Amino acid sequence: MLASRARRRAASIAALIVGLAACGDDGATPPPAPITYGTIGPLVGDAGRTGFRFGAASAATQIEDGNTNTDWYLWTRPVAAGGMGKGREFIGDAVGGYTRALTDVPLITGLHLDSYRFSVEWARVEPTRDAWDEPAFAHYGQVLDALIAAGVRPMLTVHHFSNPVWIADPRDPICANNPTPGQPTDTNLCGLGGAGGPQVIAQMAQYAGELARRYGDRVDEWGTLNEPVNYLLAAYGIGTFPPGRFTISTLFTDFIPIVRDYLAAHAAMYDAIKANDTIDADGDGVAAAVGLTLSVADWTAAGNNQPSTDPRDVAARDKVEYVYHYLPIDAITRGGFDADLDGQLDEDHPDWRGKLDWLGVQYYFRTGVTGQSAAIRELGVSPCFGMFDFGSCLPPGDVSYCVPTMGYEFYAPGIHDVLVKMGARYPTLPLVVSESGIATDTGARRAENIVRVLEQIERAKQEGVDVRGFYYWSLTDNFEWAEGFRPHFGLYAVAPGTLERSATEGATVLGAVAGARTLTTAQRQQYGGDGPMTPEPGTPASVTSCGTLYPP
Repeated sequence: MLASRARRRAASIAALIVGLAACGDDGATPPPAPITYGTIGPLVGDAGRTGFRFGAASAATQIEDGNTNTDWYLWTRPVAAGGMGKGREFIGDAVGGYTRALTDVPLITGLHLDSYRFSVEWARVEPTRDAWDEPAFAHYGQVLDALIAAGVRPMLTVHHFSNPVWIADPRDPICANNPTPGQPTDTNLCGLGGAGGPQVIAQMAQYAGELARRYGDRVDEWGTLNEPVNYLLAAYGIGTFPPGRFTISTLFTDFIPIVRDYLAAHAAMYDAIKANDTIDADGDGVAAAVGLTLSVADWTAAGNNQPSTDPRDVAARDKVEYVYHYLPIDAITRGGFDADLDGQLDEDHPDWRGKLDWLGVQYYFRTGVTGQSAAIRELGVSPCFGMFDFGSCLPPGDVSYCVPTMGYEFYAPGIHDVLVKMGARYPTLPLVVSESGIATDTGARRAENIVRVLEQIERAKQEGVDVRGFYYWSLTDNFEWAEGFRPHFGLYAVAPGTLERSATEGATVLGAVAGARTLTTAQRQQYGGDGPMTPEPGTPASVTSCGTLYPP
């Protein structure tokens, strides 16, 4: 008996010694292995699975000067100057991105980035309906030429949150003052979802086709729409973006027709690009790879401001996740539309089916959703957004994860979970992280954000998810829509007044990773993992939710 007990004890000690040896001499966790990356490959087709791209992203309206014909210029311009005075501040000349477009190209090459995702300003090249501005087209052509000469692959977004005023004049978004009220004219098509919807769809397709016709010899990678659910909710649901409509309280009668029109616009734009871009500019065998980019989040069931397993909260979380992540992609890949948001396609749209070559996912935050209150009455859900809290806002995993100027929590593992779910639901659809980033003025935090996102992408890739790249948002500080200029997302900080660009610590780290095609052990040890981040100055030791830090 004693001998047997002694043998068991000796075996236990031996097992402990082996375990400690596996962890290193001091019992510490072994250092993380370096992550290596292939070179940039095609966005579509099997040949692209082994490649990986590093990029940065921007949007014309958010960076360009002299952009007076866009709806955002009118929307944010002070009332005393003839505008509407909406949002936190006037967009003005943004960060001078039109004038500085060519001199900003070395910012990209200086970081060894493979690709630049950006947009052409629709309001600049078509300031009035059916009238093209040739000098503006020539300007963007010069930018494309400079990128290609520098070895940077362009990815062009066609519609990124902005319009010419004539698409939907925010001063009269439902066309009440048109000659025939509610009916479109050439100076106000009344936007999506109403009598002018078919004309808006046709104009978006015409615009996409014109871009493809002019630039298809230099561009092979196209994104039709940017974050369709986010855009439609902000512009037509709750009225914080132009044209400023509020239809969320009449969801099924007024908002759903808007969603249907926007998805129809994607399909029409897809067809127009394919018809007009027939030149394989980069030699990968594909003349036009057409996708869209989707806003995603780590939606978490919540109740009474705590994680919840209550069936009501779980169902609410699943509903919001479905609407944001799957509704648009199911519609396009399967050729149908879920008009009552019950998870089933109840309308047949065969002309939409299969018109998606790749999918961009854009991840910034984790947030809660409760079903115990109903801010969106017809869905029976209350998501947490900033200061809007109906029991759905949750404490962060660590207060250092809070992004105060945006009022949300950056939670790195969330992007892994989203990618895995997307890969399982759409196994034949190549994925790319077309945006992820953090608003901060603390250099180490941006570097931590980049490294941790790359680590989570690698986790998903190791589990078999087809993820082909990462674009940081954004290349420079910019006008962050309704938030104005206060959040600073840029790899390059932009000095107020002079607009001079200066590299942040995040730029230095991303440039090193992209240049070496390796995320090193040292970089992972310094910036990676899932522990606390470098704190944002002035952040308290604890918060009930990150939204409480959102400045008024």
